[in-house]
Amino acid sequence: MESTTPPTPAARRRPNARGQGERLREEIVAAAMRMLDELADDEALSLRAVAREVSIAATSVYLHFPDRDALVLAVLRRCHEELVRTGDEADAAQEDPAARLRARILAQTAWAHEHPGLYKVLHESAVHRRLGMPFKEVLVARTTEAVRRCMDAGVAPPDDAATVAIDLRTAVNGMLSQRINEPDLSWPPAEEQIDRFLTKLVGLPPRAG
Repeated sequence: MESTTPPTPAARRRPNARGQGERLREEIVAAAMRMLDELADDEALSLRAVAREVSIAATSVYLHFPDRDALVLAVLRRCHEELVRTGDEADAAQEDPAARLRARILAQTAWAHEHPGLYKVLHESAVHRRLGMPFKEVLVARTTEAVRRCMDAGVAPPDDAATVAIDLRTAVNGMLSQRINEPDLSWPPAEEQIDRFLTKLVGLPPRAG
């Protein structure tokens, strides 16, 4: 006589143990970061491809991210956090305001050199227009404060720190984007170019040598 107990569906997903769901989310974001750094184009990323990278079913990705834009936004938030942390650590290692500002910009430049694909997506993705990235204001605020310290210390002429910081960020981001998009051009050393920006836009004294 056959059992009347209904079979348990084999595909039913077991609830995540405490902490495992967040751990899987981190693995998904990390995989997407690696892939976007390689692709340099978030439109080329698919959730199914990310699922294969993590060795999970595509449905597991959708449990954490409803669509590709949501995942890309999570990656860009992580990139921004890394840029802020990298700049803060470099800034804290210096003492005078001019050196702190220079170290911050150089550290962020080094991050972009190490992760050109991610830097390109961070500044060129249409996700910014569709969803917005208010978290990017933190990096703007950090740069503005670093510029203001130079003005307060008298190593840069008095001016509107926010406007000068925007000019500096525009120049640095443009330089990095061009280097990433046109790598075959004969670029001068990035440090020399940044020092010129700091002198011409912020008003810091030219570096000796």
